[in-house]
This record gives sequence, structure tokens and C-alpha cells, in this order.
Amino acid sequence: MIALACMIYLYFLSGAIQASDDQHDATVTHVSRVGIRANGVLPEVGLSDYQQISSQHLGYTLQYRVFFPKVKSYTKLPVIYLTDGPGFIYYGKIIPLIERLIKQNKIEPVIAVFVDSREPENLKNNRRNLEFFCNPKYASFFIDELVPSIDTGYPTVAQPSHRVIAGLSFGGLNAACFGLLANHYFGGIGMLSPAMHPVPAIFEYYQQSEKLPLKFFLSTGTVGDNEGKTRRFLRILKEQGYPVQYKEVRNGRHDWKNWKPLLDDLLIYFFAKKD
Repeated sequence: MIALACMIYLYFLSGAIQASDDQHDATVTHVSRVGIRANGVLPEVGLSDYQQISSQHLGYTLQYRVFFPKVKSYTKLPVIYLTDGPGFIYYGKIIPLIERLIKQNKIEPVIAVFVDSREPENLKNNRRNLEFFCNPKYASFFIDELVPSIDTGYPTVAQPSHRVIAGLSFGGLNAACFGLLANHYFGGIGMLSPAMHPVPAIFEYYQQSEKLPLKFFLSTGTVGDNEGKTRRFLRILKEQGYPVQYKEVRNGRHDWKNWKPLLDDLLIYFFAKKD
């Protein structure tokens, strides 16, 4: 499946180099100690400062923040990884939403990792268009570097069924790409208004592949929100027998007025409190 997704990437991006199968050790710089504790001791509650990680797969440094929820005792938790992370924090207001849903016993406590595609030293340089179009190097960065760092620094359930990758627009496309590239690490695929057009072959590959161990959250608005391609992807998922929760927002557009009200649905779908 990695080779399949590499073919997609190489077809659409010139000059790409296929990701190596070798394992790489990432260099992690913890800008702040917030949230980082040895195994067996609870991390600090709340949102960490930016932490930087130097990726050998990508050849540059990325930054991310981690939210750790309030829990009564040391326990291993599921994790949601959100690309375009700052948008989910500042526009989606997802942290108080997570806290409220936990308090209301609607979801299990969950760790959230907010990945930022902007260059740490030059925030105007956003590299998302290089990363989100089925880039096998970006998937390998998660698999070999970011996820192991999170699993080492936080009490996580290190199983695909307890990890979700989610994003909006091109980030939604990236989540679908991770379904092909990294399904052995991510079992939950969250796609808000996915912009699928940079990788049109994604439809064919989902149609032709065997059913993968994935469950999907998929949404679209109905006004200029790539709704036609999203509905097509939904049909393919249903034909292939995937579990999927689909939300279509009447008069919804490609903006946070559409996405923000759906975040509770996404969180409850993946992390519903078990009786």
C-alpha cells in the first residue's frame, strides 16, 4: 500500500523522492517542559507550548503543541492528531470543547496533537501544500518520528484503533492519504470538507484496494465546498463497506462557520464514552 500511495504522489508532484523504508531518529526540542513527563507520572494538564521536531524524512524542522486532559489517575489515552493545528485551537476552539465533552461524560479523555505546517522561524512559509497531497515522506514523518515521540512522552494507547488523523480542506485529503499510507498507525480518518482535486486518483485507489481497518468521519457544506467530490467519496466508502459518519451542512461553505459546529460530532464519533 505504501508503494501504491507513492505512485500517486510521484504522479502529481514533480521531483519527489520515494520515502525510505529505513527507520530514522528524529531530534525533538521541547520548547517548554509543559506536558512532558516520564512514563508513570501524569503530564501537566493543558496545552503545551510549541515543541519542535527535526525530521530526517522531510529534511526540515516542524512544530506542534499537545493538549493533555485532566484525568483522575495514570491511564493510557487515545490520541487525535490534527493537521493545521493552530486553526483548530484558535478558530475551532476545540480545547474547551474537549474539556466540556469529557466533563459531560460524552467522550473518553483524549490527547490532542496540533501539528503546524508553518516553518517555525518563518510562519509565513506554510508547507501544507508540500505535505498534504499523499506525500509519503510526510506519512513517514508521522510513523517514524512524531508518533513515537508522542508515545514516549505521553501515556497513550499505542494502537491504530486508538489513533485518529483529522484535517480540513487539504488536511481532509491528507487524512484520506494516511488511510492508504499509514493505516497500520491510524484507524480513524477525520475529513472536514476535503479538497480532493490535487490527487484525483485517490477515488480509484480506494475503489480498488481491499477494505482497510479504518473508520471515517466525513463532512461537507452545500455551497462551494467540494460537495460533489465528497459525495462521490462517500459512495465509494459505503460500497466498500467502511463504517462512516457523514454530515452535510445545508448552506455550509468552506469556512469555520461550517466546521466548528461539527467538531463535537467528530469527537463523539471517535471517542464516545463507553458504559
